[in-house]
Parts: sequence; C-alpha cells; structure tokens
Amino acid sequence: MKLYSTKNHHLSVDFKTAVFNSLPADNGLYMPTNIPVLDENIIAGWDKKSLPEIAFDLAYALLKDDISAEDLKAIIDDAANFDAPLHALADDVFVLELFHGPSLAFKDFGGRFMSRIMAHFLKQENKEIRILVATSGDTGGAVALGFLNVPGIKVTILYPKGKVSLIQELQLTTNGNNIEAVEIDGTFDDCQAMVKQAFHDEELNTKFNLTSANSINISRLIPQMFYYANTYARLKQQFDEITFVTPSGNFGNIAAGMLAAKMGVPVKQFIAATNSNDIVPQYLKTGVYTAKPSVQTLANAMDVGNPSNFVRILDMFDNDKSKLEAAFDSVAFDDDAIRTAIKEVYQDQNYIMCPHTATGYLAVKEAKAKNQLPKHAYVILATAHPCKFPDVFEELNIPYEVPAQVEELYHKAKHQIVMDNSYQKFKDYLLSQ
Repeated sequence: MKLYSTKNHHLSVDFKTAVFNSLPADNGLYMPTNIPVLDENIIAGWDKKSLPEIAFDLAYALLKDDISAEDLKAIIDDAANFDAPLHALADDVFVLELFHGPSLAFKDFGGRFMSRIMAHFLKQENKEIRILVATSGDTGGAVALGFLNVPGIKVTILYPKGKVSLIQELQLTTNGNNIEAVEIDGTFDDCQAMVKQAFHDEELNTKFNLTSANSINISRLIPQMFYYANTYARLKQQFDEITFVTPSGNFGNIAAGMLAAKMGVPVKQFIAATNSNDIVPQYLKTGVYTAKPSVQTLANAMDVGNPSNFVRILDMFDNDKSKLEAAFDSVAFDDDAIRTAIKEVYQDQNYIMCPHTATGYLAVKEAKAKNQLPKHAYVILATAHPCKFPDVFEELNIPYEVPAQVEELYHKAKHQIVMDNSYQKFKDYLLSQ
C-alpha cells in the first residue's frame, strides 16, 4: 500500500514507512493513495464468516503488497481474539460492545493490531523503536497492554493530570517493564502537541527511532474498520440500511468506519456524537473549523479541542463540506444530558452505558425524532466498560460490575513521571535516558 500526506497528495511512502514515521514531515496525516473497493461477492459472503475472517478480507485488500497472507492472518487472529457483541436496546437500536478486550476499551482492536504489525517489521530489521503516545483516557491503557513486553519497543505515554479516571490511570501506571507513564500538568491537547513536536525534533529523532501509537498512525485505523464490517454482516439480513453512531474525540474511530465504507461496506450514514468539545458540530453549522482549548467533561476520553483525524475525514470527501454532509453528521451534548441519558437507559433497560456511549444514545434519539426510517438500524459504538468511570456511577447511584482484571489493578503500585507542559522539559527528560 502506498500512502500520501493529507497536505501533499504527491507524496508517496510505503506502509512500513508510514507505520514507523507516524506523521509526514509536513505535519499532515497519511492516507492510502488508492482505497480498494472489495468485490460485492466477498461482502455478500460475510454473514457466514467470523470477525477475524472479515478483518482479513479488509486488511489484505490494503496490505497484500506489504505482508504475506499467512503472516497477516496470524496477526489478526492474535490481535482480534475477543468478541464484540451486539446488545439490542430496541428493535432497531443496537449497542456494539467494543470493551471486551484486555483494557476494556475499543482501542484494544487498534493497539493489539498495531503492536503486532510493528513487531512483524522489527523482526526483519533487528532494531529498537520508541513509541510516544498522548492519551485522553482509553488510548493509553490499550497501547500499554497491547505493547507490554513486545521486544524492541519502549512506550512513553503522556496523560493529563486529573483528567483521566482512576482506573484509566492505573492501566497506564502499573505496568512497568517497557511501559512508562508521564503525567502532564495540562490538557490532552498539551500532551498531543508535545508528542507531535517531538516527532519533528531532529535531535530526538537522531537519538531515537520515534513513532506514535495514537490514531494519527494509519495502522491504528485499519483494525478499527473490522468491527464496522462485522456488524454490517450480522445485521444485513434484518435491515436495508445502517447508521453507525460513534462517540468521537480525536475522530479516529469514525474515520476508520468511513474508510471501511469507502472500501464498499454498505453504510447509510455516520453520526459523530461529541460532548461539550463541539468543534466538528460547529464546523458543520458554520463551515468554519475553529480549534479550541479542550474542556473537561464526564466523557473524558472525548475531551479534544482539535481532533486530529477530522482532516482524514475531510480528505476522503475532497475537503468538500457538501459531499461530507451527504454521509456524515455530528452532534454535541453536555454533561447534564449525558447524566440524564445514563439514568434513562438504566431505568428503562437495566443497561449501563459509559458516558461516551451515552452521547451516542442521545444522538440516536435525536436522529429518530427527526426521521422515522423503515428497515433502518442504528448502531451505537460502546467505547469503554462502565467500570472505568466509578465517580459517574457513584454520583448517579447506579451499581456497576467491576471485572476481576480491574480489581487486580487496585493492588498494584503506581509509577509515573510528573512534569508540567513544557516541551523542553519533556525533551530533556527523553534525552537523559
């Protein structure tokens, strides 16, 4: 697969280069030069295939020139070795539970696939790399567990002080070995800016082979296509159309779904549900994209004031807002609405949604109020296990299950480096190692 930069369509690099460089030198994002469209017969047969088998069809169409079929199948079978069940809220509304992996978040699909792709390439070169990643909540845990003890890779995770839940923090800070956590006195946007600046710092890149595990890295997006396609396959006999509703912070998850649609997965519409960080909904209303400092909300993993992957979405639609709006919408909800949604679903359905998933539920309610569509399914992507947000559910007096793997975290010691949001201090720390 060849890739270009969203800022320079004449650039051409191979997949391996994009995986290890993460960002083009012009600070754009990598996108496939050619997005292959799958044969209709392949898609028609998906209802008889498992998630890993569907995943292979998608990934091989993109990566057949980069990884052998045998190696790619082994990578997918190892990475996507957990289920993504559908929970019916109504006859036409489903919750896609993406939190059954090791870190209890949808990002396990991306983190595990990416770590195994990198390990595959590193075996061929016998070199070491340093991964820098910023997290607003769930990315860090998924990356930490996805890359834990992977030979040849050291991971440094930056997270904003006081802006991730305790469980999310424990998933970052209790691993040791090749995983280290850096607590930044600032916002997620500060963490992300520091990581991006490091990638363009010649001195750091001379000393380390730097790369990212954020959704800015194209190898994170590819596996996130898998569950969109698998869900379509499971619902296509019952419904003529599907709308996917994706809680969105950095917009990587929904960008992956839209990439799957470009490859032929039939999707009627995508709706990005956001919290009070409403940059994209405002863009759709005004036509002006204005990045803002992020504000803290109950749905903390979506507290992003300048979502990186939205440029990929625009690029897929030739940066034409009218083309985008034919397939995409985005709506925002504040904390009060999120609390109300969580309580409503629990009282009516005895089902517990995390704050992020609750924004998706609100988006579905709004969409259905506007237009009742026959034989149309709405699928809400549930991005994290509710146990990651104990303060929310204790405040609402809603009991929630705590899996054994989370209980174990409370008995582990935390280890993190603490610093302010000075890039120079972060750089000096890295160089001192």
